[in-house]
Amino acid sequence: MRFDQLPTPCFVVDVERIEHNLKILGGVIERTGAKIVLAQKAFSMTAMYPLIGQYLNGTTASGLYEARLGHEEMGKENHVFAPAYREDEIDEILSICDHIIFNSFSQLEKYKDRALQAGCKVGLRVNPECSTQIGHEIYDPCTPGSRFGAKRDQFRPELLAGVTGLHFHTLCQQNSDDLSTTLDAVEERFGEFLPQMEWINFGGGHHITREDYDIAKLESCIKRMQDKYGLTVYLEPGEAVALDAGYMVTSVLDLHENGMDIAIVDTSATCHMPDVLEMPYRPPLYGSGEPGEKAHTYRLGGPTCLTGDVIGDYSFDQPLQPGDRLVFGDMAIYSMVKTNTFNGMPLPAIALKEMNGDCRIVRQFGYEDFKVRLA
Repeated sequence: MRFDQLPTPCFVVDVERIEHNLKILGGVIERTGAKIVLAQKAFSMTAMYPLIGQYLNGTTASGLYEARLGHEEMGKENHVFAPAYREDEIDEILSICDHIIFNSFSQLEKYKDRALQAGCKVGLRVNPECSTQIGHEIYDPCTPGSRFGAKRDQFRPELLAGVTGLHFHTLCQQNSDDLSTTLDAVEERFGEFLPQMEWINFGGGHHITREDYDIAKLESCIKRMQDKYGLTVYLEPGEAVALDAGYMVTSVLDLHENGMDIAIVDTSATCHMPDVLEMPYRPPLYGSGEPGEKAHTYRLGGPTCLTGDVIGDYSFDQPLQPGDRLVFGDMAIYSMVKTNTFNGMPLPAIALKEMNGDCRIVRQFGYEDFKVRLA
């Protein structure tokens, strides 16, 4: 099956590009001895787990279901962090995870002994109070009022017995200069506790496989923690694993005009690309330009009842026609895991683009997937 034969809407994951990213991450592991685990919150396509497991050290989860997925489908190191754990889930989580990270000293007090008895390595998330993001407050764990991590003025060193690692996660689609800045803050606030630790987790948000990413600086940050404190360093990127490795194929359903040309497509921003509205951002679209850059500009909107279900404004060399296919880029990360069925929208099919260029559908969804969800 070729691209032009796929049903729409359809997510397509490029196996060759995934492996390209994994080789970059594997190089960091090989050169530094750091450990890198997949953050499943960004990409949890289990058809790719055997390949990912050839390069990375395991998975990290945000709760029980992701922890089960990593345990069952990859079967390597399995880490978990949640702002708070449920009493009716904690024992199962402890039975399948190697590392558990607590968000607060109250959670640490409540569950630490059970975690140690289960053989888990126990970590504590810290808040270095060092914001390095601009314009993405929704993704900034160091913003005032954040619910993430223990701040220095909340620290209770007397409760650290049995805690073998510290964790921070402050980045979002950022380069290693921001990691270096954050490490300065971590050392300033929590450096006195690092000599008693065995490991440190740099969290996610590292765009390691982006073309302009400074890998040398990342590796110097890793070496800094290894040499100064003798720590094993963990990183848990999600986007970097599948960056630029996915597409969304959509079809034009109809054309409309209301002060500008509008194209209704069978892909919904609110259902299939929610980060377009949450971030917000304008996803890349192959063969298009900025509004006005090419001869014909259209606003691309989805088929739901939400007025704001708009993907963005794009220009084209030729007028669009019903039935035309459009291909959005960088759609493997977050979009796939955040899809929903608002308005009864069908979920997009999921396909793999194999090394030889052929496409293979691995999952299609129908009416029953919508019906049983709220039955």
